[in-house]
Amino acid sequence: MSKTSGFFVVGTDTEVGKTLASAAFILKLREQGLNAIGFKPVVAGTYQNSDGAILNEDIETLRIASEVKPGQLELCPYVLDIPAAPHVVAANQGIRLELNNILQAFKQIQSQSDFIVVEGAGGFLVPLNDQEDLGHLAQKMDLPVILVVGMKLGCINHALLTCEAIQSRKLKIAGWLANTLSIEMPLLKENISTLQSRITAPFLGLIPALPKELLKPNNSPYSIKALGFAAQHIQLPSL
Repeated sequence: MSKTSGFFVVGTDTEVGKTLASAAFILKLREQGLNAIGFKPVVAGTYQNSDGAILNEDIETLRIASEVKPGQLELCPYVLDIPAAPHVVAANQGIRLELNNILQAFKQIQSQSDFIVVEGAGGFLVPLNDQEDLGHLAQKMDLPVILVVGMKLGCINHALLTCEAIQSRKLKIAGWLANTLSIEMPLLKENISTLQSRITAPFLGLIPALPKELLKPNNSPYSIKALGFAAQHIQLPSL
């Protein structure tokens, strides 16, 4: 592993499978005996469980994969209630998303883990405040980047634009993976082949559509079985 001991998972858009992929990578790292832990800079959207606790699906999925008990570690410094653009929700609540606060929380997790998997929020250039975006945060963390491509019409353009944005920030793309969404896109293999021919980074695999029994219900995290299914179909990048 590299001295950075981590990577930053970004997506071509929101709802393309970043959480599923990030948690699957954590499982694979932990299978190698590494104390891998997930981290997310900001989430937008919460639910209340049967015990009355206010939770977020992404954080809970990362917590399950990381084998972190509730309240043991702060996996996300900013938890916003409304599922919308984080900087807009934060501004409406009178909050400014500060990179320094995110980096401080990141370093806390980093100090207690062998390997950290940072899952981005939305796409690579989603704003965090009036001046900075997720790309700026990725630069500060300086971790190799893994791109998750949600396989749907338009994904080739989205993937190539995202790659250009990542490379313009002088960040290394350690690899990319394809995620099959709830409905498999037409000509899936041909689209993957096109991306392989145009993205110079290694292809890390294709996560098939989850079997019906492994689908994630609303207002709940992915099950460990679903994460294991995804993990079987991807490989770790060479870092």
